[in-house]
Amino acid sequence: MRADFQVSAKATAVGTIDSLTARGRVFGKYVALVVSVVCAALLANGLIGIWFAYRDHKASFIRLQRAQAELAAAKIGQFIKEIEGQLGWMTQLPSASVTSEERRFDALRLLRQVPAITELAWADPAGREQLHVSRMAMDVVESGSDLSRDAPFVEALARRVYYGPVYFRRGSEPYLTLGVAGSRRDAGVVIAEVNLIFVWDVVSQIKVGDKGKAYVVDAGGRLIAHPDISLVLRNTDFSQLMQVQGARAGDAAPREDARDVQGRPVLAAHATIAPLGWLVFVELPLAEAYAPVYASILATGLVLLGGLVLAILASLILARRMVRPIQALQKGAARIGAGALDHRIEISSGDELEALGDQFNRMAAQLQDSYATLERKVDERTHELALANLAKSRFLAAASHDLRQPLHALNLFVAQLRGERDPAERNRVAARIDAAVTAMNELFNALLDMSKLDAGVLAPELTEFPIEQLLRRIETTFVAAAREKSLRLRIVPCGAWIRSDFILLERILFNLVSNAVRYTERGGIVVGCRRRHGLVRIDVCDSGIGIPEDQRQNIFGEFIQLATSARERHSGLGLGLAIVDRLGRLLDHPVELASKVGIGSRFSVLVPRAPARREAVELAMPTALADPVSGKLIAVIDDDALVRDGMRGLLLSWDCRVVTAANETAALAGLAGARPDLIISDYRLTQGRTGLDVIARLRRALGADIPAFLISGDTAPERLREARASGYHLLHKPVTPMTLRAMLSQMLKMPNLDGDTPRRARA
Repeated sequence: MRADFQVSAKATAVGTIDSLTARGRVFGKYVALVVSVVCAALLANGLIGIWFAYRDHKASFIRLQRAQAELAAAKIGQFIKEIEGQLGWMTQLPSASVTSEERRFDALRLLRQVPAITELAWADPAGREQLHVSRMAMDVVESGSDLSRDAPFVEALARRVYYGPVYFRRGSEPYLTLGVAGSRRDAGVVIAEVNLIFVWDVVSQIKVGDKGKAYVVDAGGRLIAHPDISLVLRNTDFSQLMQVQGARAGDAAPREDARDVQGRPVLAAHATIAPLGWLVFVELPLAEAYAPVYASILATGLVLLGGLVLAILASLILARRMVRPIQALQKGAARIGAGALDHRIEISSGDELEALGDQFNRMAAQLQDSYATLERKVDERTHELALANLAKSRFLAAASHDLRQPLHALNLFVAQLRGERDPAERNRVAARIDAAVTAMNELFNALLDMSKLDAGVLAPELTEFPIEQLLRRIETTFVAAAREKSLRLRIVPCGAWIRSDFILLERILFNLVSNAVRYTERGGIVVGCRRRHGLVRIDVCDSGIGIPEDQRQNIFGEFIQLATSARERHSGLGLGLAIVDRLGRLLDHPVELASKVGIGSRFSVLVPRAPARREAVELAMPTALADPVSGKLIAVIDDDALVRDGMRGLLLSWDCRVVTAANETAALAGLAGARPDLIISDYRLTQGRTGLDVIARLRRALGADIPAFLISGDTAPERLREARASGYHLLHKPVTPMTLRAMLSQMLKMPNLDGDTPRRARA
């Protein structure tokens, strides 16, 4: 095929050269005719281009406005459909199978998930109101009010969904009554009052030029949503506008003779929100809409005029001088294009054409070099892409399976717990739920650790501390897990001091001990230390299955688990030892491995020794006996009511005094002038505010630099960097009670073994 292409290119080049040569011989005779024809063609082409540019710009702008209106209509329709779908969940079960308290809990959860719903009522199949919850009034259960003759109940039973007309509360805020009936006759009807102010979010995001706008009216022409919210709150009637009248009459074409509410001429397009009969309008002032067209016409005209003048002059002055160099360029380019990459063009005109010829020569040389290495580069890129796809596939497969496993178990246990009445069985199921949650936390923590290592946001903070403190934490953490598998966990005491990052070294040892417990079926695990030439070697020994020699080089890779047919696949993503290896290199702590198949393995971490400091230990001992949490006043800021309730109950069980609030205003009211000992705030709060802002405002209001830390469900490395830059600790949800208790003790100025306040924690 490449040879055929070269033959075709050569034939084309020869024909073109012959034509140019013929024209060069009669150049003087026909130059005037050519110039006149070119000028006439340019003029005609320019005028036609201006006309088509004007028409195409106008048509494309109208299409754009119509598309914006249709997109906004689709979003608003989807907004209502999502609320309808949420309401439908409350009608899935027969009324007799759900208790009043369960239905009330579902209703409160729905109010929290759907901010647009202001009031929610459920009527039984007979039309008697059994539940009524509201954001602005007290909840009412089993009121028995007769709704059987009300339109929402009757129409919802007949058509399954009822969309009421738009009405305005207190003459300002637009509302919609939405009724949804269950698929079963005995499921009843859910009736919701929906605040349409939330439609403003959709309308405000539509950008139409500099002065354009989008708005929504109901079937009667009353304004529902507008960038100027004051017009909505004044219950403005837009039915007198020409474009609204045309749309209500069924005219689907955009209007160029329309005027906005201030009387200015606008270009208007609209779309209908199908289930509601509402209309979405997108308007742009005519002056702004056609300003680019007029500017383009003017610029094109000026360019055309200048081009005509320059074309005439250039054709008369430079045509003869350009013929021969151009012919040389044409011939050379044809040969190069035909595949003769070693050909070079020779031009000695001393101007840009000579420079162009040199550029062609350089291009040919580069193409010649590139062609020689092209296939090799393609193979390399293909191989790299295959490796990347393989790594991605491995990650998705491992993460999908291992994250779904505990989640599946958790769903089954929750379903079992709901119907279980035996207290002993409920406690057993609750323990299994806790185990499933712990497994998910371990998986999420592993993925989070890898993401933070990849992002480079972890920076070691080296301190000197006794190794015994770390060994005690290992024993406390894993003794129960070892006992469950009938394993013996032995911690050999050690009085040495080391220099390292306590948190990161703890993570390394926790991963090693966790792997030892997981892969050991009988015998036990021993954790001890040995001194070696200024270093302390921390050993984690087990009597597990051992690691074959051919797998030892890969065991520290990501998503790697031992391939042993004698056992079933263990849980986890295969990231534990990868994290150990990455953290060891980050801390400059070498990790060694010795293993025999069927006998066991020994992982060793080499850590620098530090001089022992006996006085620091004596200082820390009395402090450890006191509970730094008991009796402390703690302020918890979170916009999730369930989180606030959970935090309150847990802190009260630790003998803390607690004030919970959704924002700083409510927190100040609950504190009543008292200064808390600690502030805990969610990172991302409502209305675009962050916990950093809330803590700063509370400190200013109370006039004190109160200790505080953040909890966040956002695991992006940017959040951690921002919290660090502001001087705050950051924990990632879900936070275990043990982690929370440790953070409370640290933040409440519990002395460490150095006698100083604790160093900054890392999430």
